[in-house]
Amino acid sequence: MFFTWVYGIFSGGLDVEETCELVAGRPYDEAYRIEHVREYTRVFPLHNKCNASFDLVPGWVNPAIVLLALATVFLLGRAIMGTVNHIKARLRIPGGRRRPAAQ
Repeated sequence: MFFTWVYGIFSGGLDVEETCELVAGRPYDEAYRIEHVREYTRVFPLHNKCNASFDLVPGWVNPAIVLLALATVFLLGRAIMGTVNHIKARLRIPGGRRRPAAQ
């Protein structure tokens, strides 16, 4: 999730004007960027627009961040539940040790 977010943050490169015009082939609208400064300085959702109609951040980045965040929360919850269940099972055995296997 972190690497996807970093990819989205740096999708415009260091010089957004140059990236828009040379790499993406789109016109750079400085007035639009000044007017919408909050839009591209937010942590989420990620946007880095050249103008009103073109965004340098690929369309898959924001949905991927959401899905990866949900997967992280789900898997972390499962890990915690597994640990709690393991501890409960260990506490149920007298002496806290497993019984030797029958021979």
